[in-house]
Amino acid sequence: MKITFLVVMMTFASLASAQTWTPPRTPDGHPDLQGIWTNASITPLERPRELGAKEYFTEAEAAENRKRALVPASVTQRSGTEAHYEFTQFGLDRTQAQVAFSLRTSMIVGPDGRVPPLTPEAQQKIADRAAKAKGHEFDGPESRGIQERCIVWGNEGPPMLPPGYNSYLQIVQTPRYVAIVQEMIHDARIIPLDGRPHLPQTIRGWLGDSRGRWEGDTLVVDTTNFTDKTNFRGSRENLHVVERFTRVDDNTIRYEFTVDDPTTWTKPWSAELPLAKDKGPIYEYACHEANYGIANNLKGARAVEKAAEETAKKEKKQPER
Repeated sequence: MKITFLVVMMTFASLASAQTWTPPRTPDGHPDLQGIWTNASITPLERPRELGAKEYFTEAEAAENRKRALVPASVTQRSGTEAHYEFTQFGLDRTQAQVAFSLRTSMIVGPDGRVPPLTPEAQQKIADRAAKAKGHEFDGPESRGIQERCIVWGNEGPPMLPPGYNSYLQIVQTPRYVAIVQEMIHDARIIPLDGRPHLPQTIRGWLGDSRGRWEGDTLVVDTTNFTDKTNFRGSRENLHVVERFTRVDDNTIRYEFTVDDPTTWTKPWSAELPLAKDKGPIYEYACHEANYGIANNLKGARAVEKAAEETAKKEKKQPER
């Protein structure tokens, strides 16, 4: 099994090299971001508390972290004949895919390497939603989560965070649009670059409403107008995301984002991670096909309800003593 890694060492030396590197450009003169990329990463979103204010690992520490990540899981390897795939041909190792390494101790770069606290309002809303849903989890398809219903996954963005698998994306550019196709759920964002305003607040989408612009050699994408059913770490319809895509070498895009929602977090927060170039291809993501989980869950719930009704009828028919 071949394991390929792209090592992206975010040192001062590499940053200096990036400043002299000239990106390939499209016919309209902007940096060419096109291709297939992956955001697979072993860097945690939040900095572990025991690291305090430490923003970067040393190269020696990073090498040791990678070494530990490569230690195979303590499992009994079998022939694979009892499974529908052969483990030697299919990835059971989370580091099998190409990974862009970083010296950062967390993806979050501000304010302090961790997600800010929820506001009291957000905490109350989350508690109210949980209380309202309790006992109604299997009332119908709409009571199931949007991930289970194959609508959106929550990591494909915006903002785009490593989902753990299906971590590929494809970028396509024209002078007027940029399209980002995600492997997960196979969603596509078509982002206008012509300066048009956001849609009215009454028009909302699962992935929000994105508008792009170029600031020098960096593509900036501003997204608002999410639905109240979209959920990014507690933020819903008031989520505001600003993404920045900067190609720093032949094989790497620096991806940065800032999220803001005063009704959810006490302050905005930002993150940064590398996107590593990959030869692809991206295969179509299948979710609804043969997805019998929801149907079986709902059938089971209806069977329980029917059994309870029949029991109640029998008890009602019994003569009083």
